[in-house]
Amino acid sequence: MSESVSFEIKGQVGWITLTRPKAMNALNREMLEAMTARLHAWENDNQVRVVVLTATGTAFCAGADLKAGGTPLPGEKDLLDTIVTFFDTLRVFPKPVIAAVNGLALAGGLETVLCCDLVIAAQSARFGDAHSNFGVFPGGGGAAVLPRKIPENIAKYMLFTGDALPAQDMKTYGLVCEVVADAELLERVQALGDKLAQKSPLVLRKMKKVADEAGDKSRADALRQELLELRNHQRSYDMAEGVRAFAEKRKPDFKGY
Repeated sequence: MSESVSFEIKGQVGWITLTRPKAMNALNREMLEAMTARLHAWENDNQVRVVVLTATGTAFCAGADLKAGGTPLPGEKDLLDTIVTFFDTLRVFPKPVIAAVNGLALAGGLETVLCCDLVIAAQSARFGDAHSNFGVFPGGGGAAVLPRKIPENIAKYMLFTGDALPAQDMKTYGLVCEVVADAELLERVQALGDKLAQKSPLVLRKMKKVADEAGDKSRADALRQELLELRNHQRSYDMAEGVRAFAEKRKPDFKGY
């Protein structure tokens, strides 16, 4: 376990909280390995249907802890390898992932947000790539993924200038779903997580898969994949349960298969 990140399950929502406020929650190897391991554990934990990533202090995450990079022994992974493994695990996690952005999300912090499905931001939160400020090149999606999430010219502005933009602007550009008062962030995200946890885990998992892959397909191919998923889904318990519950005017009891 890492002293720099904590894990908690509230209802059916798994919370990952970065707890290095004095270091602006910069990511070190210990944190990254702990979070990657916990995501793998929660992937097959039926109690956890939604995951939230947030932090303590005034920063969500200032990126990689460059001071902790070090020089690995031959054959060992370096800090970049560890970060990429974490990002890859978070990006393809089969359950909904919500970023509860409490403050500054810079460089690798912004790239962490880009790996999440939904972004709820506190009013005081700000988002920036920041790599250009230090002559560092992004490696977790800053240049590759940001232009897919927001307008290309805004992405380039953020990349080139290194400036951090306020949460409300990022909502306008489409990265942030909601902006809430700082004091209401955790409560709002828990409520959203609780809402998603009541849906069919199977439906959400398949929706996420199709939506994530649609951008790399033609519209015809994406529609074909969606139809194939529907054909398979028609054989599921959750669809049968949902239809029964609708007919019986009751709340469905989804199982995830």
